[in-house]
Amino acid sequence: MTPRTRALVAAAACLVLTGCGGGYTPSGPFRAQQEEPGPQVGPPPEDAPAPRPGDPSTPGTDQQTEGDPNVLATGLAVPTGIVLLPDGTGIVAERETGRLLQVFPDRSPARERMIVPGVDTSGEGGLLGLALSPTYAEDGLLYAYLTTATDARVVRFPLGGTPNPVVTGIPRGEVHNGGGLVFGVDGTMYVGTGDTGATTTAQDPASLAGKVLAYDVFGQPVGATPVYSSGLSDVRSLCLGADGTVYATDDSATGPDELNRLTPGGDYGSPVPLAGSTAAVLTVPGETGGLAGCAISGSFVFLGALEGRQVVLTQLGPDGVPVGDPEPFLADQYGRLRTVVIDAEGALWITTSNTDGAGTPAADDDKVLRIQPPASDQSSPL
Repeated sequence: MTPRTRALVAAAACLVLTGCGGGYTPSGPFRAQQEEPGPQVGPPPEDAPAPRPGDPSTPGTDQQTEGDPNVLATGLAVPTGIVLLPDGTGIVAERETGRLLQVFPDRSPARERMIVPGVDTSGEGGLLGLALSPTYAEDGLLYAYLTTATDARVVRFPLGGTPNPVVTGIPRGEVHNGGGLVFGVDGTMYVGTGDTGATTTAQDPASLAGKVLAYDVFGQPVGATPVYSSGLSDVRSLCLGADGTVYATDDSATGPDELNRLTPGGDYGSPVPLAGSTAAVLTVPGETGGLAGCAISGSFVFLGALEGRQVVLTQLGPDGVPVGDPEPFLADQYGRLRTVVIDAEGALWITTSNTDGAGTPAADDDKVLRIQPPASDQSSPL
């Protein structure tokens, strides 16, 4: 049986099983799109003609380059997750509004595409991680991690369509709600959760809090339990190494922040190290950490650091051990830096997080940046 056939069989089974995938009911058509773009986000340059989004020849586009060439969009409200579409544009989530915005690499004004309903933004909750379906070219689906008034969950939807729950019942709290979301090379969906401030839940096998969970695209656990790794404090971001290994950032409330290389069944020592706990790949002091973003290019790792107001750059050797000390990138240039993703040209897309109540926002915050990293290495897989 081929992987595609297995997926179709699983889909059919899911439709007849009560409660499958956290209550998911397909709502199709999956390729539904808004016929017209939404309103612009942020003002265009003074006296510039209104550009047509995505068209690099649009009059007025060149005038935008007179500002900071690293800034793609301004005037956003706590941008969190980013996914990059096949056309080279990005979809950016706003934590506190539930909006999804389309951001253009030619610096055309960002466009509102939809508002995800049911998002509860109390505490550190809201619309958090985003991921593209592993079969996006066929189904056009996005996945989002968000908090509601009662739980944290993963939903999926076509851009402009109705979100349907895939995974529900993840504990939520005023703090440490996680939000990491990534698909593995085999299509497994990895979900990073937080301990919600109740630290003992991270090592409680009966709780989904403080974990990295593994599901298929329909919300069915991969294995006997959805728990893939445990003993984590607040997994805000997940990313893949070149060999497909899953990495997780962990923002700790009591010690240094960590970058962890995940293994099935691994425990990462929060709140207390246990016999057999796995050591972190990298630790970052809390004052320069606040890790909330993760991207990997070859052997180079880029970590968005809120408290550090920088991207932490490190290189890992073939044994997975850092080569030298981590280095700051963009330190104190744009304030608090959160999500980091890498596009097809090797450039970093980065969100600032200065309007989240913990930062000092500039007049045009928050921003989406696009900038070439100081180093890249496509030949040395992790």
